[in-house]
Amino acid sequence: MTLLLLGLGLVLVIEGLVLALAPLRMEDMLRLLAGLSQDQRRVMGLLAVAVGTGLVLLARYLGA
Repeated sequence: MTLLLLGLGLVLVIEGLVLALAPLRMEDMLRLLAGLSQDQRRVMGLLAVAVGTGLVLLARYLGA
């Protein structure tokens, strides 16, 4: 449970930094994502889940 809270906290920090430091870039990124097909966005989401899961497993393996 601690690891889950740590992960969620880090996501919020990173998202907050992006919105605070580069709001126009975030708008550009949203426009770019809107131009992709649903299948492309789905693949990006699945890749993000796979990479995130791999990072969590690596962190657990390394003792975090």
